[in-house]
Amino acid sequence: MRLEVSIPPLLRDCALGQTRFSITAGTLDEGLQRLFETYPLLRVHLYDEAERLRKHVLIFFNGESIAWLDRLDIPVRTGDRLTILQAVSGG
Repeated sequence: MRLEVSIPPLLRDCALGQTRFSITAGTLDEGLQRLFETYPLLRVHLYDEAERLRKHVLIFFNGESIAWLDRLDIPVRTGDRLTILQAVSGG
């Protein structure tokens, strides 16, 4: 199935200039793996050296934070969305 992905404009250089694209995956976990195989620079900006999601990054699957999900082997269906957000702060 096609998983629709949306990333912040600040990360478009990591995805060949795109902020919206789709990837093929059977499950959410597979979709995340394919995302980082296809666009490896995204992993650098989203995860730290210990493979933990960076504090300022949120990833949503159909509007629900993946941090709140019990598992990631959720089947992907037509129309499912993966949204990546980066919190920006400053003074």
